[in-house]
Amino acid sequence: MAAPELFRIGPLIVSGSMVISWIIAAVLIVGAQLICRKATTVPSGAQNFVEWVVESLLNFLQDIMGAELARRTFWFFATIFIFILFTNWCGLLPGVGTVGYGEGAHWWNIEITHPFLRGASADLNLPAAMSATFFVLWIYWSFSINGPVGVAKHIFGSKADFGGFVGFLMSLVFIAVGFLEIISILIRPIALTFRLYGNVYGGEVMIDAMMRVVPWLSWLIPLPFYFYELLVGFVQALVFCLLTAVFTSMMCRHDDDAHPAAEGHH
Repeated sequence: MAAPELFRIGPLIVSGSMVISWIIAAVLIVGAQLICRKATTVPSGAQNFVEWVVESLLNFLQDIMGAELARRTFWFFATIFIFILFTNWCGLLPGVGTVGYGEGAHWWNIEITHPFLRGASADLNLPAAMSATFFVLWIYWSFSINGPVGVAKHIFGSKADFGGFVGFLMSLVFIAVGFLEIISILIRPIALTFRLYGNVYGGEVMIDAMMRVVPWLSWLIPLPFYFYELLVGFVQALVFCLLTAVFTSMMCRHDDDAHPAAEGHH
């Protein structure tokens, strides 16, 4: 389950999954810079596709979070969606997880025990790091938008409009619910981590099992499952982006944030 160590930079252990994540990040950054450098008023080709992706993601997030909050946090949610999508798909490339040191009497039944490269999302460290990064940003956004008092009111404040003794009892109920909400908030990064990791790693295990059904047909039998995992990779990237956006919207979106998206074009 753990990605094997490739080398060390001082105390830092560099694994195959880390190298994959660096490669993907470099490709995305360089590609974006090249496309933006040659941007034209009338888009075409790669620029047209990138603008369509960005506009679709922005509209998607605005429907969830409102125009103002979506514009403020778009840089993060768009980045994690695109990055997770490419890390999920890159883990399906030939050679990732299948080239390295192994054991076996013949070439068709060698079991790779130390692959040189490993799918980044199938390494628990990357989903955990992204979930932890989101959690830190969620805390920052929550307090910067609502303030400490607003955060406390959102978690512990009474949502029922009652007065007198009934209102007092309801306040006690919502204070108790607030403590449960804190537990829910603390569990969110753990749930995000294992949802992404479990689905991607489970896909790797399924493809590996299909390769072992008939060893000399290991190149053919898993092909249908590769197409299935392409869909899973997209869905898991979208789910991670969607859930983090919803969690942020639940805390930070206010009624006055729900402006029409067209206001952003003034």
